[in-house]
Amino acid sequence: MSNTALTRPESRRAAVVAPRQARPRRRRDRAAYVFLSPWIIGATVLTVGPMLASLYLSFTDYDLFDSPRFVGFDNYVRMFTQDDRYWHAVTATLEYVVVSVPLKLALALAVALLLNKERRGTGFYRSAFYAPSLLGASVSVALVWRAMYGSGGVVGRVLEVFGIHVGSLVDQPRYALLTVIALAVWQFGAPMVIFLAGLKQVPRELYEAASLDGAGPVRRFFAVTLPMLSPVLLFNLVLETIHAFQSFTSAFIISSGRGGPSDSTLLYTLYLYQRGFNDFRMGYASAMAWVLLVVVAAITVLLFRSASKWVFYIGEGKR
Repeated sequence: MSNTALTRPESRRAAVVAPRQARPRRRRDRAAYVFLSPWIIGATVLTVGPMLASLYLSFTDYDLFDSPRFVGFDNYVRMFTQDDRYWHAVTATLEYVVVSVPLKLALALAVALLLNKERRGTGFYRSAFYAPSLLGASVSVALVWRAMYGSGGVVGRVLEVFGIHVGSLVDQPRYALLTVIALAVWQFGAPMVIFLAGLKQVPRELYEAASLDGAGPVRRFFAVTLPMLSPVLLFNLVLETIHAFQSFTSAFIISSGRGGPSDSTLLYTLYLYQRGFNDFRMGYASAMAWVLLVVVAAITVLLFRSASKWVFYIGEGKR
């Protein structure tokens, strides 16, 4: 009984103090939400809201003019079983991603290794190699690219000097996609800068120890540089893969919006655009967009899951 009597004042005091301590916390929470409200409103109105709307439209027949008509999974069934051009777009996109991403990362890493050492003019070369990435997937760059690889372009004339007569590369099914890939690889500046930052973090002691063990430049690259750069490589690989699946402008301009010749440059996003804004099949285009989202998310998850087998962290071994 005495213990109970002694603890009652303390419990009453705690009951009075607790609300007083909660008030400043609630004020801080309200202030945080006030400052976060522009981002929350923007994310809801510009991102989450349109995504949910497109998810609903993917189950409808919608032509941008009449009210959406619910059709269930008809868009998805037609996409996978009846639309031959859809599979042409899938094939072209996979070929584009599988070829352009490794080439782009390999070129970016090679140039980063060349520019890693401080030499006279290194700053200028770093800026020059990064400049194409600043232009992005702009219409003007794609127009110049089409002129270079088109009929009478610079590339065709240079090849003719060596006795190779190919004519307009952008008008031939076997070469057209290669021109789009070449444009993507040419803009390797962004991953190059990230690789440069990663190279600066590699401990010099590792190179010195490898040299003492008799390792040459090639051995040092595979035994020291590449493992130490593996986290950066994973980062670049994920970003460039997502970016490649979303590529649109270059294929649109080079093929004049048709994805030709013979659907050789019909990338997924270009065909999505055609179905949505040329054919006014916005419900079908929304279904295509959600399939793309799921596929890219699945590939991203697989890349992160595979990281435990080839990504190394200093002091932690494999992860």
